[in-house]
Amino acid sequence: MKPLYAALLGAASLVAVSQASAQTTLTIATVNNGDMVRMQGLTDDFTKKNPDINVKWVTLEENVLRQRVTTDIATKGGQFDVLTIGTYEIPIWAKQSWLVPLDKLPADYDVNDILPKIRAAVSYKDTLYAAPFYGESSMTMYRKDLFEKAGLTMPEQPTWDFIFDAAKKITDKSTETYGICLRGKAGWGENMAFLTAMSNSYGARWFDEKWQPQFNTPEWKATLTDYVKVMKEAGPPGASSNGFNENLALFDAGKCGIWIDATVAASFISDPKQSKVADKVGFAPAPTKGLGKTAAWLWAWNLAIPAGSKKVDAAEKFIAWATSKDYLKLVADKEGWANVPPGTRTSLYNNPEYQKAAPFAAQTLQAINSADPDHPTVKPVPYTGVQYAAIPEFQGIGTTVGQQFSAALSGSKSVDAALEAAQASTEREMKRSGYPK
Repeated sequence: MKPLYAALLGAASLVAVSQASAQTTLTIATVNNGDMVRMQGLTDDFTKKNPDINVKWVTLEENVLRQRVTTDIATKGGQFDVLTIGTYEIPIWAKQSWLVPLDKLPADYDVNDILPKIRAAVSYKDTLYAAPFYGESSMTMYRKDLFEKAGLTMPEQPTWDFIFDAAKKITDKSTETYGICLRGKAGWGENMAFLTAMSNSYGARWFDEKWQPQFNTPEWKATLTDYVKVMKEAGPPGASSNGFNENLALFDAGKCGIWIDATVAASFISDPKQSKVADKVGFAPAPTKGLGKTAAWLWAWNLAIPAGSKKVDAAEKFIAWATSKDYLKLVADKEGWANVPPGTRTSLYNNPEYQKAAPFAAQTLQAINSADPDHPTVKPVPYTGVQYAAIPEFQGIGTTVGQQFSAALSGSKSVDAALEAAQASTEREMKRSGYPK
């Protein structure tokens, strides 16, 4: 009996070793925002359904994520099996054949349910190259109690002049209540996402039809002057270091009266578990200057597979799980409908439970649907993209310009000097890159 028992035990051990060696580990690079952090806490749902797949998360600050992921995919480093990337990278990287097309998603995934604007943004030549985890535009979020105290009423469509005036009136620095919080941290996807969208409403543009940089124009000077002025008068100290997450923390703590930023923030500032002002928040469209464009942008954080990956099947399974209708329901069951990742699926906005739980739903959908990446500016431009120009060079150019504008906000440079430096550096890089092509 003992030899037989030993043989059976040995066979069982071999099976266990075989199963362990057959297990696939997916390394996922992601951004450190609330929705992606929440997903990490729900990963057990995926691994229970797929016991042959392990998941390893690499969570990074937004600017660092972009640098790491871009370097890895351009050099074919192979560090990551699933990438968290934005709408900016998708058409550029798909054109370079750096991404695996997502044309084998299961039928019940329902690709046709993805919001048309978001689906177009994550496709290249009508093929899906990434799946949207959440989509967003931008909007005005504000403290209704502070407005009421100051005798202010938010218009259906606020103008920048109204926002600037309101921000000054509701500022009370003695209680650390600042009228307005806007992104100041340097980065093409940080302060330049906001400032580019703002500049669109002012009639500015990155390039004219001949790819000549336009920072030496009255429209850009007005944009940057007004931004710096209102932040000096009504913004928090150290604003040049504040990005999305920092401003979210300030708003949640009750220290911001007005915050113009991504619509995805709405669920966080409305959540009493993390926001001290959850019952005092109002929502309105992004401001306008009266020229036919608002400061609303269009963005999605998406999951994609780098070309050449040896774990495509496992990566596709994870992406299908993480961006599915079932995942939205999973979050709703755990955290409530108001906290599901927004901005990706038509069915979510048709869901009465979501409409009831999320007072910001209609405003978010309207902002996404009204964004126009093909015609983002008042004057004609040769590029697409609302808060960025969809060319490979923009990542470097945008960050350099962002550093200049952050310096203007901190006071280490004048507005004129920052614009002059932005014009010179952008002219130099565009000439080096051979524009117009």
